[in-house]
Amino acid sequence: MTDQAFETGRRRLRYALTAIYLFIGVVHLVATDAMLPLMPDWVPEPRLVIQATGLCEIAGALGLLTGRFRRAAAIGLALYAVCVYPANLKHAFEHIHVEGIPDSWWYHGPRLAFQPVFVWAALWAGGLIDWPFRRRERSAERPRAATP
Repeated sequence: MTDQAFETGRRRLRYALTAIYLFIGVVHLVATDAMLPLMPDWVPEPRLVIQATGLCEIAGALGLLTGRFRRAAAIGLALYAVCVYPANLKHAFEHIHVEGIPDSWWYHGPRLAFQPVFVWAALWAGGLIDWPFRRRERSAERPRAATP
């Protein structure tokens, strides 16, 4: 992959993630009550947590667009994707109906499987990782032990 294609792909993924997280963040803020049933029982102040995650999604999305905050935003969005996994699991296994969201394994299966991809996507789009597209330069690797 050429450097130009590499950076174009990274930029396009940043834009896509920005659109996704802006949309989801706004949904968390305007439809907070609809999402309350998805929250695991052990989460304190679930309404506040849903609103806070919406604000975090919006901040992370906007942060991806700035050079100064991009890496921090990427880390935050990756951690966010890990932290919401329990709510995704509850939604899937307890068959909780939320208006506008399908309640079938055709939806939940790919969503649960795709969550690690969102973690990777945030880190790659934020420039924190290059895997699997770029190999480290040979000189940057640790020196190999001499074999007799």
